[in-house]
Amino acid sequence: MSTARRIAKNTGIFFIAQIVGSVLSFFFFVYAARHLGANGFGIFSFALAIGAIFGIFSDLGLGQITTREVARDKSLVKKYIGNIAGIKIIITIFSFIGLVVFANLAGYQKPTIEVIYLIGLAVVCRAFTAMFSSIFQAYEKMEYDSVGTILNSGLMFIGVYFAIILKLDVVGLAFIYLIASAVSLAYSFAICTWKFVKPKIEIDWNFWKSTLKEAMPFALVGVFSTILNWIDTIMLSTMQGDSVTGWYNAAYRIVFVLLFIPMAFSTAIFPVMSRLHFSSKSVLKFAYIKSYKYLTIIGIPMGVGGTLLAEKIILLVFGSQYQPAISAFQILIWSAVLIFMCTPFTSLFSSANKQVILMKIMAISVIFNIVLNIFLIPKYSYIGSSVATVLSMLFIFFIYIFEVAKIGYKASFLEIINPICKALFSSLIMGIFTVNFGNFNLFLLIMFSAIIYFIIMYLIKGFDREDLNLAKRIVKFH
Repeated sequence: MSTARRIAKNTGIFFIAQIVGSVLSFFFFVYAARHLGANGFGIFSFALAIGAIFGIFSDLGLGQITTREVARDKSLVKKYIGNIAGIKIIITIFSFIGLVVFANLAGYQKPTIEVIYLIGLAVVCRAFTAMFSSIFQAYEKMEYDSVGTILNSGLMFIGVYFAIILKLDVVGLAFIYLIASAVSLAYSFAICTWKFVKPKIEIDWNFWKSTLKEAMPFALVGVFSTILNWIDTIMLSTMQGDSVTGWYNAAYRIVFVLLFIPMAFSTAIFPVMSRLHFSSKSVLKFAYIKSYKYLTIIGIPMGVGGTLLAEKIILLVFGSQYQPAISAFQILIWSAVLIFMCTPFTSLFSSANKQVILMKIMAISVIFNIVLNIFLIPKYSYIGSSVATVLSMLFIFFIYIFEVAKIGYKASFLEIINPICKALFSSLIMGIFTVNFGNFNLFLLIMFSAIIYFIIMYLIKGFDREDLNLAKRIVKFH
């Protein structure tokens, strides 16, 4: 199977799973937000933020290292999974203890502390699930990871239904979140044992030392990325209260559900790019530039459409009690666009063993974001935090363009700007249609707007002959 078809196959499988999983997960958060109200949803979102930040210390970049190295040499799978399992047992214990100490010393109220505990245990489960997922990705068997994604989201969706019937509070909902994570872990363990290798803890101190040293930049990238994703929620909760946090996270949840697209693409392409770094750097450059083009073409119309349809979307999904989230969504949707555009660069740096560059970029971006939030939140509340998020992603995008040239994969000015200009022009035409037919059914409006966008893109040659030939190779059966 050709590289293009293999990427398309894995992206397609994972993409479908992410659609299903993201939809189910999205409705979990929608019903949770409606059921708990802005205040209760603010507590739940805050606990997720705290859990996510502590959770990154349960991985330390080991998942990416495992995927990269096992993708290059499958004979290493037993050694990696055995030793990584041993390392994770130790670090998850210390991470959870740290979470418990933090929750108690910070002086939160009892329900908040209980929710943090339950989310923390779920994070431990997900840390080991991620270990098995890295094996599935290394073998490019995305179907197993995909089933796990759907299973987890499906259990959450069913769980929130019972939470509403049983009138469970935020603590009960957090317990449901934990159950879904535990079942997903059991599934991943069973698949790994059945299809790949039976996990058996190994202690190879030299391996531990060398692997942790190599993974440390990945770990710090993960720490800084997670802080960048969640620090706004923590700062809003501390400075503005739970209700404001709930409004902000209602908008952020809709944005977050769109990120399954670059996430699926990155997950599928990472092991392939890791091999190309050694086998063909010219093909690797081709892959990342094409990835950037396609994700930009998909992301920009989402930003334009989301901005124009924000009121319809928020009121339909969350109801009138979350009306303050409309303006936040109109801003935050552009952070999703920038994440689409940044994803190929992130995959390139990781696959080319340049995780140290990523680490430095993310560290600077976190500081930039925190400083912006300190100045903007007191005066502009969650709107200020939304602006800080978008400006931080824009900052990262420009640094990526500058840094990628240093490692020998420089894209030309036209390769960077051309997809943006054509996508913006096509989105402008699409936006005119969207505004003039705003009274249409929302789903029909989105569908027709998307059709118009891609027709305009085709007419202005947003897709060139090389793109069409690539598509033909992907769908070719023989």
